[in-house]
Amino acid sequence: MVAIGCLAVLTLAAYLQPSSAGHGTHTQLGMPPCGWVMAFNRPCPTCGMTTSFSYAAHMRLWSSFVAQPAGCLLAVLTASGFWAAVHVAATGSALGGLLARILRPAVLWPALVVLVAAWGYKIVTWNNG
Repeated sequence: MVAIGCLAVLTLAAYLQPSSAGHGTHTQLGMPPCGWVMAFNRPCPTCGMTTSFSYAAHMRLWSSFVAQPAGCLLAVLTASGFWAAVHVAATGSALGGLLARILRPAVLWPALVVLVAAWGYKIVTWNNG
């Protein structure tokens, strides 16, 4: 199920055309423009994630990183998660249990710091084009 979920996210990202503005790609899914951006004219904490995933799915990792550094990292982790899940499903490896044990506060707090830093990056580089 993990492999299918990861593959679904990456396939959808590959279907989308990344926005050259570095944000707003999610509107291709029929979603409205970001309410945060509409209200504050500033990027939201996850601004550019869909665009970043789409760039990564198109194998444009530098563009993915520029659009949203945390999104690039998450896209690479999603692709890695797909292959790890396929390996676990095919071999019965204990890798899945090991990876599940890694998701503890000691790992999640630094992940939150990365997300906040990426949001800061988006604020500094913001171009509402």
